[in-house]
Amino acid sequence: METIRLASGREAEIRPIRPGDGSALRSAYDRLSPQSKYSRFLAPKPYLSSAEVSYLVDVDGINHLALVATPADDPGTILAVGRLVRLPEDRDTVEFAIVVGDDYQREGLATLLLERLGDAARTLGVKRIRATVLAENLAAHRLMRRLPARIVRERNHGTVDELEVELAR
Repeated sequence: METIRLASGREAEIRPIRPGDGSALRSAYDRLSPQSKYSRFLAPKPYLSSAEVSYLVDVDGINHLALVATPADDPGTILAVGRLVRLPEDRDTVEFAIVVGDDYQREGLATLLLERLGDAARTLGVKRIRATVLAENLAAHRLMRRLPARIVRERNHGTVDELEVELAR
């Protein structure tokens, strides 16, 4: 577990997600604005099903890795989640996603989670990180460009962009 200071001065901790985090994850998702939910899933998604919650917390740390940020004084509340999922058709590539609670956006959490996930990806032998984001989500585009990596592919699919970066070794 790592304690970090956010832009506002608030403290948070970053740790791996645990199977027992299901209810905290559901609560964190319920607190998101409809726009934040849409940005994360690229479609209207008012709630997470029980099966989705199970999938999102039952990670193996190799093919599916997730980190959460929690308030330093309340480790049972999830503020943000970042995850990597290895593509079955290309074991050298992971799909990347981050969602930050509305009250904690623009605090640096997404950048911190991405840095830790990038380090973990390199440790796992991953060569490329791919993200599918709304074309209008400029913050997500900027975030991907912060990785110590080189953009190898950028495709536009109308309202959605697919970005792929090759990790620096």
